[in-house]
Amino acid sequence: MADRITYVGLDVHKDSIVVAVAAGGLRGEVREYGRIANTPTALDRLLRKLGGDGMTLRFCYEAGPCGYGIQRRLSTGGHECVVVAPSLIPKRAGDRVKTDRRDAASLAKLHRAGELTAVWVPDARHEAMRDLVRARLDAVRSLRRARQQLSGFLLRHGCHYGRPAWTRLHRRWLAGLKFAQAVHHIVLEDYIAAVEAAEARRNRLTAQIEAMLSDWTLAPVVAALQTMRGMALVNAASLIAELVISRVCQSTPADGLSRAGAVRTLERRQRQTRWHHQSRERRRPPAVDRGGMELPFPGPAQPPVAVAARAPAQADPRHRLEGATAVVRALSQARPHRQAGQHRHHRDRPRTVGLRVGHRPAGGGDDRRIAQNQ
Repeated sequence: MADRITYVGLDVHKDSIVVAVAAGGLRGEVREYGRIANTPTALDRLLRKLGGDGMTLRFCYEAGPCGYGIQRRLSTGGHECVVVAPSLIPKRAGDRVKTDRRDAASLAKLHRAGELTAVWVPDARHEAMRDLVRARLDAVRSLRRARQQLSGFLLRHGCHYGRPAWTRLHRRWLAGLKFAQAVHHIVLEDYIAAVEAAEARRNRLTAQIEAMLSDWTLAPVVAALQTMRGMALVNAASLIAELVISRVCQSTPADGLSRAGAVRTLERRQRQTRWHHQSRERRRPPAVDRGGMELPFPGPAQPPVAVAARAPAQADPRHRLEGATAVVRALSQARPHRQAGQHRHHRDRPRTVGLRVGHRPAGGGDDRRIAQNQ
């Protein structure tokens, strides 16, 4: 039966696909098939040539910028196809020669040996939500860049507001500015128009996330995360979309953050140290590794002591406890008070701002339990 299985490794590029074939069995032959075009027609022709005489085909290729289109097409045709995590591919020490043909042959050989780690392939709905979340993050970056450009222009000409910026009073102050050169008024109007366009784009994408959330299968998990203090709708949707569809989840996650393995992987990646710099004059603490994902958490974050001293959780408008279960309500209300007791010592104060909810990494104990009780 193993001899009737052919393992196919694909090295996928934008315009072409390099194919290598490994015969079934422990000592099966591994040969290069060649290079084909990255088109549906060429892929169907490959299936007809390799799948003759009842041969079972098992495909694999690395996750990359080309997406999951090839996997979905092969799976629709009844063939097994896995998308491999590139960072978890076994490599021999000293192997520095890397070509498309060697990569395809190595994928086919490792797939036959069962040494590849597959990532979860999202469906079209999950991928659409992730793309929408990332588009909004791009819009937020564009808005920040446009505001910085406007502030830099005003700083060069000695215009200082001295109060919280980007409010209605700040807009009135911008409209009343006067310059000696008429060209500067044109530049100012152009910068203001760029800021307004970026704000409109961000608000439009935010509304689309809220509208699409009702039809998403992970909407209950997003609603549960909103019961945590500091977790608004956009932040919760962004966190779930990135965690579930990212390569942190190495197998099919049924309900988001309830997979303990994915949560522990995220916590471990967040605590990794990139570098450490220290001299006699000053000491720079290590940065926190976000595991390749930039999650748009709000900032600056307040210490949990100040959070616990405010109004109760029921009076906080950011909480969404209407449809939450009793377990979720208890966790949401008990968490700030427990954090307040844990942060009485000055060494326990959080050193990072805008990265974590309270002081625990994203996907901590309460977050995982809330996801499990949905």
